[in-house]
Amino acid sequence: MSARPSFRESFMSTHTPHELAADLPEYAEKMQALKQSDQHFAKLYDEYHEVNRKVHRAETDVEPMADEDAEALRRERMRLKDELYAILSK
Repeated sequence: MSARPSFRESFMSTHTPHELAADLPEYAEKMQALKQSDQHFAKLYDEYHEVNRKVHRAETDVEPMADEDAEALRRERMRLKDELYAILSK
């Protein structure tokens, strides 16, 4: 039985940052408007980008971290993205 690949092994070839405007282009204009008009959305948006930056830096070994920590950050990024999407899709 082979060992499960590490976080870095799994994602080194897919270390493109997950920018919201690129992932959700149909909502790019709405994101810009909500960042200005909705404090809660703006806070979530900023948190997403901070976590996303940390994930990207871990995936590219700019700031290496334990696999478990990187995976926790990825889960947090997905949680934030889901919450932002829920607001955008209303």
